[in-house]
Amino acid sequence: MSWTHLHLALNHIPVVGAPFLLLLLVWGCAHKSRDVTRTALWWFTGFAVLAIALKFTGDFAWGEAADRLRPVSEFVTAHEQSADQATTAVFLLGIASAVALVLCRKGRPMPSWILGTVLALGLATTLLMGRAANLGGRINHPEVRPAGSAATVPNR
Repeated sequence: MSWTHLHLALNHIPVVGAPFLLLLLVWGCAHKSRDVTRTALWWFTGFAVLAIALKFTGDFAWGEAADRLRPVSEFVTAHEQSADQATTAVFLLGIASAVALVLCRKGRPMPSWILGTVLALGLATTLLMGRAANLGGRINHPEVRPAGSAATVPNR
């Protein structure tokens, strides 16, 4: 398995998982389910760790395929910048989720300010992950590029 393959496989987890966990968190809050809410918070915390692997596999994937991707380097650059923003959001979400878990340990009620923070960061992370994935798709999928983009990625 190449770095590119690993990067593509791993990045689907937060892209699909973030909106799912956001909905799970909303459901847990709406139904006042402590267990469901805590589960979503634990997974959001775990995503912060996963973001490290995504960042490194993306860097290694670029190193592995840089020569082949030079014709579309503007798409790679846009994807990388967007992915950096999404990674920052994931880290902030993970930290806020960890804080929420600490604040509500031993049966204490979760303060509404931290829950609101996690929900806002969850929404921002979901949107930024979707944007990074869309821009990443433009690297090898000309059908999702803006009109007038003529650069193509040569075959191996």
